[in-house]
Amino acid sequence: MYFAAMWSVCKKELRQFFSSLTGYIAIITFLMVNGLVLFVFENNILDFGYASLDRFFQLAPWILLLLIPAITMRSFADEFKGGTYEILQTRPLSRWQITTGKYFGNLIVVLIALVPTVIYFFTIQKLSAGVGIDTGATLGSYIGLIFLAAVFTAIGLCASSFTSNALVAFIVSLVSCALLYYGFNSISRLPVFKNGADYYTEMIGIDFHYHSVSRGVVDTRDLFYFISVIVLFLSITNRNLLKR
Repeated sequence: MYFAAMWSVCKKELRQFFSSLTGYIAIITFLMVNGLVLFVFENNILDFGYASLDRFFQLAPWILLLLIPAITMRSFADEFKGGTYEILQTRPLSRWQITTGKYFGNLIVVLIALVPTVIYFFTIQKLSAGVGIDTGATLGSYIGLIFLAAVFTAIGLCASSFTSNALVAFIVSLVSCALLYYGFNSISRLPVFKNGADYYTEMIGIDFHYHSVSRGVVDTRDLFYFISVIVLFLSITNRNLLKR
């Protein structure tokens, strides 16, 4: 019963996203930017001379910083602005069903954008003259990227639950994702955090755990971190809905 109701909200979110050109443009832009940087612009993968997708996994988080806030910014903001959230409340749905339904709806859109990038793996593998790409490391990097996208989606949804202005939600989501992704890494380099404190400060940031998983070793501590951050921001979102 819970999952059926959640899935109905999820399907509604998917229909709304793909009912306009905005959704398609966001995904096409993400793939186009990745393709141009990786295969066309200067210092691309083909010029590198090695069968590796490291450049893609270094670039993708920064592009996701723009893509995911653009996907999630309207989730609750438009509902509040158009007054449709009140209609949604009249249905036999709990706040958690609404929150998780919208979360997975947005996450599915992000995953749809990531799926075509698997072509990069087969392209490099086909063009390589040697043993090709390290499949285990690449799989680990994709797992890290999926968890990173899941965290960014939770943050973006949370930002959208604070306001009825989609642009404000986009900016708040973008800044929050950037700070949590790389902010603690930058803070850890300050002289005051020497003598071991820099390591623990860096551990708070998403970047540390993303790169840890991307090495091909899926540590339960990293998975626990990602899941905890997702649950935290979904809980804040649910709390915001309670105030409504």
